[in-house]
Amino acid sequence: MKKQAADGIVIVKKYANRRLYNTETSSYITLDHLAAMIRAGRDFKVVDAKTDEDITHNVLTQIIMEEESRGETMLPVNFLRQLIAMYGDSMQAVVPGYLEASMDSFRRNQEQFKSAVEGAFANTPFADMAKRNLAMFEAATQGFKTAAATPAPTPAPSKDDEMAALKAELAALKDKIEKLGE
Repeated sequence: MKKQAADGIVIVKKYANRRLYNTETSSYITLDHLAAMIRAGRDFKVVDAKTDEDITHNVLTQIIMEEESRGETMLPVNFLRQLIAMYGDSMQAVVPGYLEASMDSFRRNQEQFKSAVEGAFANTPFADMAKRNLAMFEAATQGFKTAAATPAPTPAPSKDDEMAALKAELAALKDKIEKLGE
């Protein structure tokens, strides 16, 4: 039986045996599947199959724990300590809104940075290299690995040519940043 909430949110049921059941696809899934759904922009709600209680927050926290335990940590220890210290504090109610606004701001800045870098490197010999570096930056900020194919190697320019090209690109980036600041 396919089931979606009225607003297009996929309903996932969690059973006592810890199995997750995607009611949209009528199949059992894993936390990795849920993480992939998030990365694909799909919204879901996880409910306890017995009580129908919304347990989405707990499951999302569990996904973060799984990601962090794989060795690709994104949350620094000092940040985690500060976050734990905020529990029970008089400002605890403010923290979720602040963190959400900060993450939204980070994503907007990431998009602006992406546009600026793409514009700065357009029509230069290093445009392809800049695109590859930007792709690596995006993968790092999203906290997951991508299996991108390695491009064919190109002949390396001489050190003098490379240095001159890098200086020219740096000057172009400085100009672009100054224009953005105006």
